[in-house]
Amino acid sequence: MAKDDIAARIVEIVAEQAVLEPGDVKLDQTLADLGIDSLGLVEAIFAIEESFDISVPFNANEPSESDFDISSVGAIVAAVSGLVTDQKG
Repeated sequence: MAKDDIAARIVEIVAEQAVLEPGDVKLDQTLADLGIDSLGLVEAIFAIEESFDISVPFNANEPSESDFDISSVGAIVAAVSGLVTDQKG
């Protein structure tokens, strides 16, 4: 799967959680910028796992302790791209 396809799908997932149009979501925005709370984050992680058939190493209780970078939409795209490559081989 191409990184552009991954990015587009993640933007759709994030936009859905933020109740925004995908065109309103920018890669440099944080989830907080988009108004996504911790529950929305967990729902987005589940949607990402389901969409890409991957397992995200994410600790919802300690997001800062996770190996999964959620600092921005672009960071999530990069992390998911890496997981797709690693887990799909």
